[in-house]
Amino acid sequence: MLKSLFDICLFELQLENETKKFHFIEMDLLIHFPRCGNQGKYLNYSVILIDRKKGATESGKLVKLAEILENPEFEKRYPHTVGYYKESSGEGAEFKPEFLEIRKVSTVEGFWLFLNAVDL
Repeated sequence: MLKSLFDICLFELQLENETKKFHFIEMDLLIHFPRCGNQGKYLNYSVILIDRKKGATESGKLVKLAEILENPEFEKRYPHTVGYYKESSGEGAEFKPEFLEIRKVSTVEGFWLFLNAVDL
């Protein structure tokens, strides 16, 4: 049973594959932005986080973007190579996203610019 508006949006997204997906390559983090349910400042957005280094499942976990970007481990690893993709093939070690764009991001503001460029 669907519990919230966010669950409904996630269900719709599974049907339509309309999430905006980013791969933080060095950290092997996948961040998926749902098409609905978010507004306002990016830091407050709910996203799906998949930490591939920890062997997370493909469904990931729901977190606020601030939990990722304000994490000291994340902050000390700038610059990040970030790829934006819609589709991927393979799982686990065979995971291969089909990047539409890749950028080197040196600050959180640089990530905001990337999000704006892909019309998030």
